[in-house]
Amino acid sequence: MFRRPVLQVFHQFVRRESEIASSLVLERSLNRVQLLGRVGQDPVMRQVEGKNPVTIFSLATNEMWRSGESEAYQMGDVSQKTTWHRISVFRPGLRDVAYQYVKKGSRIYVEGKVDYGEYTDKNNVRRQATTIIAAAILDHETIFRMEDRRSWDLR
Repeated sequence: MFRRPVLQVFHQFVRRESEIASSLVLERSLNRVQLLGRVGQDPVMRQVEGKNPVTIFSLATNEMWRSGESEAYQMGDVSQKTTWHRISVFRPGLRDVAYQYVKKGSRIYVEGKVDYGEYTDKNNVRRQATTIIAAAILDHETIFRMEDRRSWDLR
């Protein structure tokens, strides 16, 4: 029952070369992140000599769950975990808009990809960094307008 749709989706992401030409399999991959949270600091724009500027800010996302042994949903303590994400915006138009309009405390949606890198800190120690490279940013009101439009289109 599920095999057919799964195979159809899988085949959309995989392209095979002719077996006669080569046994090499060329496949697509997916690196996509969607975050909805609150901005932790006003964006800063940085520019390294000879490179394009980048807008950087932090975004907090929260997970909440109830702990406890009772089956009743209302019983138990509520626990919360906050995860901080470093957001980098390189695209010229988006970079400038994010720098101008994203503010500390605002609730935004960020879509992009995960990037892992290394850098050397001030003490000459190599550090690893995980960054979200933003491809789209929506503010809280825009998200609600989009959700309203989707529900209207489905009627």
